[in-house]
Amino acid sequence: MRVKGIAFSGPGCSTLKRISETLGDGMEAVCRTKADSSGIPQTEDVDAWVREGFEACDALVFVGATGIAVRYTAPYVRSKDRDPAVVCVDERGRYCIPLLSGHLGGANRLAEMIAEGIGAVPVITTATDINGVFAVDTFAKDNDLRIGSLEAAKEVSAALLRGDAVRFCSDIPFEGDLPSGLIMGDEGALGISISADGCRPYDTTLLLTPMDVTVGVGCRRGTDPEKLRRFVMRILEEEGISPGRVGSVRSIDIKRDEEAVLRLAESLDAPARFLTAEELMKVEGDFTPSDFVRERTGADNVCERSAAWGGCAIKRRKTAEDGMTAAIGTMRITPRF
Repeated sequence: MRVKGIAFSGPGCSTLKRISETLGDGMEAVCRTKADSSGIPQTEDVDAWVREGFEACDALVFVGATGIAVRYTAPYVRSKDRDPAVVCVDERGRYCIPLLSGHLGGANRLAEMIAEGIGAVPVITTATDINGVFAVDTFAKDNDLRIGSLEAAKEVSAALLRGDAVRFCSDIPFEGDLPSGLIMGDEGALGISISADGCRPYDTTLLLTPMDVTVGVGCRRGTDPEKLRRFVMRILEEEGISPGRVGSVRSIDIKRDEEAVLRLAESLDAPARFLTAEELMKVEGDFTPSDFVRERTGADNVCERSAAWGGCAIKRRKTAEDGMTAAIGTMRITPRF
């Protein structure tokens, strides 16, 4: 998780340093003050800092007044399924307030983590949390499930807050007891369906798609992004895999700046993951070796090893076409209540 933090005063910088110590190496901290910054680097352009954070980070932490955070983030707010978590902490570290993406972005949990680490009070305001009601968006995020409709998710939350029962079904195994408000059933006006095949049995169905597919790719430098996208989409279609099931697009780290790979991940609404040759060569399994690829990259196969990284099973081995390669991996997802 990539987190960026910024403070606007001397006391705020001290608090930010404590937050950095709580969150560890994954946090990048800067200060916007000429006062004592506790050794934290300074920045002059806060707007650029926020813009880069919205594009590349999982969370932003503001140490200062909530109004500052609101003013700087407002121009970049898009939607709850795309925005990073935004958390605000007062400069003395007394209160920790999630401002944006409380559930899907993880701001609520980040606020609680920071609060526990620095001895602050987390101020949670989302309705499901303060009323002790099942939060379907948090459940989806925690279990690698893609939310099919934010509007349907709102209807589910509204029904649960009213005390109405919401139907539930799943075509993959899950663990744990259904939370209060959910009842098993495959028909009705409103319900939640966990399905890899797009099953929508209710009048209004909140479809949760397991993101259990990995796409490993390689391509010639400068490959046309649309060409790679069509190539991968065709392979997914041939395998009968909905694009919504893709949880990550993977390649070797020398392709970190390859526009075709980055655009593919963006089109699939999935994160791009880049692995070193050493990481790829440690993946166990039977892969299609290439001396040429090993000479150029240090790994004897990029697409298959990328798709299999992290314990995934290969569903489709290397397919090559006009300087592009792709392989498909799958992982088991077992949602837990």
